[in-house]
Amino acid sequence: MPLLVYFVGMHIVRSKFKSAAGKVYETILLRESYREGKTVKKRTVGNLSNCTPEEIAAIELALKYKGNLQALTSCSGATMQEGLSVGGVWVIYQMAKRLGIVDALGNSREGQLALWQVVARVLEQGSRLSAVRLAETYAIAPVIDLQKGFNEEDLYKNLLWLCQSQASIEDRLFTKSFCKKPPHLFLYDVTSSYLEGEKNELADWGYNRDKKKGKKLIVIGLLSSADGTPVSTEVFKGNTQDTSTFHAQIKKAKERFKCEKVTFVGDRGMIKSGQIENLQEQGFHYITAMTKAQIETLMKKGVIEYTLFDNNLAEVKEDGIRYILKRNPVRAQEIAHSRLSKLASIEKLVAMQNAYLHAHPKAQVEVALKKIKAKIERLTLKTCVTVSAQDKSLSVCLNQEILAEDAKLDGCYVIKTDLACEEVSMQEVHDRYKDLARVESAFRTVKSDLEIRPVYVRSEESTRGHVLIVMLAYMIIRELDKAWKDLYLTVEEGLRSLSTLTLIEWTVNNGLSFQQIPEPRHQNRQMLEALKVELPKVLPKNHAHVVTRKKRR
Repeated sequence: MPLLVYFVGMHIVRSKFKSAAGKVYETILLRESYREGKTVKKRTVGNLSNCTPEEIAAIELALKYKGNLQALTSCSGATMQEGLSVGGVWVIYQMAKRLGIVDALGNSREGQLALWQVVARVLEQGSRLSAVRLAETYAIAPVIDLQKGFNEEDLYKNLLWLCQSQASIEDRLFTKSFCKKPPHLFLYDVTSSYLEGEKNELADWGYNRDKKKGKKLIVIGLLSSADGTPVSTEVFKGNTQDTSTFHAQIKKAKERFKCEKVTFVGDRGMIKSGQIENLQEQGFHYITAMTKAQIETLMKKGVIEYTLFDNNLAEVKEDGIRYILKRNPVRAQEIAHSRLSKLASIEKLVAMQNAYLHAHPKAQVEVALKKIKAKIERLTLKTCVTVSAQDKSLSVCLNQEILAEDAKLDGCYVIKTDLACEEVSMQEVHDRYKDLARVESAFRTVKSDLEIRPVYVRSEESTRGHVLIVMLAYMIIRELDKAWKDLYLTVEEGLRSLSTLTLIEWTVNNGLSFQQIPEPRHQNRQMLEALKVELPKVLPKNHAHVVTRKKRR
């Protein structure tokens, strides 16, 4: 008599196990129950572990409604509602993975919180509190697979972890970028960022590049690779001189990044005799530019001549040092126009003060003179412009000889290096110095687009953690900008467009629910294709509770 086999049904089984290394793996199997005589048995039909979440969700949905598949084609048994914005978040996350930021931060809870802060900084700038509130608008939690909720206090604590882990994070990113070939050149420059408050532990008075009077500041150094990719950032007290920040970069390159032969490119005033000695002790080289006073000194010594400055490059060698000379005609015109504008503004002020003195007999000439002299000094023209008074009438005197002498070096610059001619050509030395503009561009981006200020933290560690977040966010911004440039879209415009791509949340008969991502419209699809990023069809539900402790008043 043949054995009767009755099939009971199929179902999906999930199981987790931990390896000897402590890593947790999950297996997803499609299994079938069947009866042989009076015995119920099970067997594995297929291994779904390598299937995508959307494919598994589709199979589960089909199994649930296997007795009435028409229910799946009807909306009568399903409800749909608008979900969170996902387009921009997904793109930022994919860029972070591609650049190695996700791996560098790690998959620990602190790493996830740091990643949240980076994504939030790219999406919308603000405080830790505002970063928490983004959970109500953007699908950050399901995209980064957040395991546990948090509030703003957790993010402030996370800044301390970022500060303590900065070296290891930067080292991982460095290894990813230069795993095949060690770098041969670093770009380095510093900027300052003013502070609104006075309680920051690194705040101090110093040279304010933002020309913001009455504000303490911090100094930020950025070390980049030859193509402008950030390698490391460092924060110093606001009164730190540029040259004082340089030794730390040499030490970093030698000890942390294990560089044997590398060239540092620094701006005027950054690499001086003391810094050159430090570089030579480590076997490193330098490329820098000379100040106007230094150029004049070389001319007085007869090392270089004024006639060598031309639209084409010229080179002079002395004592193993190469001096590369050039005149930029466009820059020369800009400087000349600026000088004429300054002189015109002084003459205008003198005319205004004369009119006031004539209209007010009791007005004091000394007060008017003081105002004009202060402006002359502010415009750095006191060597060639003087003002005098006679019978309550002010007049300006221009020293044409000094003005002509100053104008001779308009647009002229000298690049200095100790690299041998056989190793690097004159043109390449010139071009590598011009690459410093990439660091300057990075500073403009972090100040304007990523809003490195205002700094909403006070401690030294939190400030360093905040600046590291901004650097990581800049790396993502930079990649998006390169990909979308041909689409004539700024990063801000692109992310604004992608923010309209939201999840659709489906619930079928109050049972199974899932989040579906609709097909993007034409412009969003173009941006995704430019990045070579594909959207998933569905995202798993995430129940991490991200909520602020503070309420708006």
